[in-house]
Amino acid sequence: DNPPEKETFSLQNILSANHENVEHPTAKDGPAEGWDEETSGKAPVEGFCVECEDQPAQVRCETCGDDYCEVCFAAQHRKGTRKRHATKALSGAAPIKKAKSTLNGSAKPSDSTSEEADAEGADSEEGPTCPESPVPDVVLSSQPKVGSQVGEWFVERSKYIPLRLTLSERKFLRLLDAALQVSEYTDKIDTIGFGLSKAKRIVQQIRELCAVMSGLVLAADYKQGQELFQDRDFESNSEFYQQIFELGRRHKIMNPDKMRTTYGKLIYLLQDSQTPEVKELLNFSCVKPIKTVHSVLEEYGALDLLRDPLVTLATMEIYSEGRSRRDIQKEIKAKERAIETLASRFERKGLSQENIRQCLYSIGDNHAFLRTNRDPCDKMIGYLKQYFDPVQAKDSKSSLAIRSGKGGARLSHDHAKQYAYVIQSLTLWREILHDMFQLWSLAEQDLLSENVPYRLRDTGQGLNRVQAAPKTSRLMHIILNRAQKSIGSWVGSSVIHMGDHNVPNALMFIDKYSQIYRILLPICNTLSQIPVIAEERPAIRSYIEDEFGSVDNCRREILGDFFRHGFDGSGADNFYDAGSCIDGRLTSAWNWCSLLEKKRFFPVFLLTGFTGFDGDW
Repeated sequence: DNPPEKETFSLQNILSANHENVEHPTAKDGPAEGWDEETSGKAPVEGFCVECEDQPAQVRCETCGDDYCEVCFAAQHRKGTRKRHATKALSGAAPIKKAKSTLNGSAKPSDSTSEEADAEGADSEEGPTCPESPVPDVVLSSQPKVGSQVGEWFVERSKYIPLRLTLSERKFLRLLDAALQVSEYTDKIDTIGFGLSKAKRIVQQIRELCAVMSGLVLAADYKQGQELFQDRDFESNSEFYQQIFELGRRHKIMNPDKMRTTYGKLIYLLQDSQTPEVKELLNFSCVKPIKTVHSVLEEYGALDLLRDPLVTLATMEIYSEGRSRRDIQKEIKAKERAIETLASRFERKGLSQENIRQCLYSIGDNHAFLRTNRDPCDKMIGYLKQYFDPVQAKDSKSSLAIRSGKGGARLSHDHAKQYAYVIQSLTLWREILHDMFQLWSLAEQDLLSENVPYRLRDTGQGLNRVQAAPKTSRLMHIILNRAQKSIGSWVGSSVIHMGDHNVPNALMFIDKYSQIYRILLPICNTLSQIPVIAEERPAIRSYIEDEFGSVDNCRREILGDFFRHGFDGSGADNFYDAGSCIDGRLTSAWNWCSLLEKKRFFPVFLLTGFTGFDGDW
């Protein structure tokens, strides 16, 4: 029998019953195993950094023979013999300091772990990318205090603060979430089926994408949906699609706990919609920029609102712990007055008082996010300094020393080195969470970029979309650089996995670091509740004193165990996927959480109301 004749590649044929015979004409034919490992041999663009490939080169390493930007040079030439490499500033570029003084701040070389030598060289498998708009090198200072001059702090911060959803927008959000809940998009697309070539996968992508979009229009407006089914004119509803997909993305950034199963589908669906083959057929893009506080105020020329000293009072977080009801009410009233004053002062045509309130509430939401996510890092740093000496352990119970092979540890550190390793890891987490909204914004730009394709690969954890994330990676190196400067010295590897089998793409990276508070917040809550329950219930106090000696000893034991084995390089089934690298530190902490029920202090956690690391606290 002759093989069936291939149909013309058109939207009408793709959506017809005879779609099996439609293939993309320019896609290379062959089984999926051939295209999932595609790599491009394109050389870096001249004048750009050889490492990140999207920043102008500032310095040439004469020993390596490569050109680097400042951040990448500092990251690659931080330790060992590379620190002594000869360099030359490129013409037109600002002179660059040696990595030694840039990061460590002293001539004394910092300690390293046994795996440092080979781990630092094993960078992410990022594919070549085209130069895009540079990531702003803004180092945000600490938040201005109430009543103080705010300068440009809120202006810069608001560029990455999404606008809170209105009531009418939430209706469409529920529609999108319901559609994604029942969608099997990733199940059908991210699979290597028998004989499924790249050309046929593109056809499947378009069919599934059109199915989701048709369902959304039909559910929102039945008459409009009927017309779409007849004429297949998706372009006429382009604004609706851009708006509803933007609502989902905006809501997720502000509420990382929401859309936990559907956000991944949404991003992967939009990622496929950005491919040239799909955009060519649909004639429009499903992606539009996230609506932020800055974009709204800039549109109406009201950015001076963010420079007004009253904005600190109007957006401040009000804490209730250990304060009288009268003081709390007084602050609430002062905050409400500040909001109303700013709303009436900056009201103008097109920008109502309600819009201004929405902007101020959105900044307040960001402060609430920081309190929940970033502040537990500050609390744990405080506990570390309170209960443990940075140089010498007072006794064996206060020692943080770990040895490879003992208690599951994969690193060998004495007390002082482990203390430094823990405090720098917590400081880095704090810095990452402080800039999480900016990281999330750049991660979406990387994921939805038309110039950075992905490869479907088996990473050892199933099929994943492996994609370089140049913008997110660069900001991470800036944050790491900032943390290293603030601490002085650095213990362990500074490798950031992104676009490799450990962290396949920016979505996995964001998901990984948005879980930090799930680890630290329950521990902080337990530690703060131990003295309270011991005071209220004599039987529990008796149990704690019999088992641990005192309330303080109980807290010290919990903290000591976490600081030792939550940062010991464990958590992977081989010696390459965990350890002291930037992401390995978080892997070790999750591993400690999974073993909590085997610890002798686990009953204390239960007595304080602990239910798990993945719940409401």
